[in-house]
Amino acid sequence: MSVSATGEPSAPASPPGLIHRLRDRFGQLVRELGKFGIVGGIAFVIDIVLFNVAASVLGLGPLTAKTLSTVVAASVAFVGNRFWTWRHRGRSGLAREYGLYFFFNAVGLGIGLGCLAISHYGLGSIWPEVFRTLLADNIAANVVGVALGTLFRFWSYRRFVFVGTTAAVVPAAATERE
Repeated sequence: MSVSATGEPSAPASPPGLIHRLRDRFGQLVRELGKFGIVGGIAFVIDIVLFNVAASVLGLGPLTAKTLSTVVAASVAFVGNRFWTWRHRGRSGLAREYGLYFFFNAVGLGIGLGCLAISHYGLGSIWPEVFRTLLADNIAANVVGVALGTLFRFWSYRRFVFVGTTAAVVPAAATERE
């Protein structure tokens, strides 16, 4: 037990609990993931609707339809991510961010198109009545492709595109070590 300046015994300073330390350490990441998920959900709906309209109503091929829907959805997502998800981060120039964002989106699109091409053309050549359907194209492009592409996009946007930071929050565990 420690003694205060008045000579009275005082309670020892207890270290922050596990929950507090985890919140300090991962709170910002969790908030970013949540916002990224909301923006991505909106872009996902736009992507699916446009993909299906382009493929079934406009008669575009699956790869062309997916490219068109992804470009539109990515444009919406850029605005949401720049001005909401990572608004707390400093700006490094709109042209730089926009260019890198769409470069990494092109890589993410390539991941999705790869999944779609493997399903539609690769597996579709073996079992066309299953893998050359709009349902199979949606699963390949909008479930598998989007899931893999989203993991890549979150990492790359956070790491390379929206890199500027505001005042750093020092976790309590880091200050205890110093």
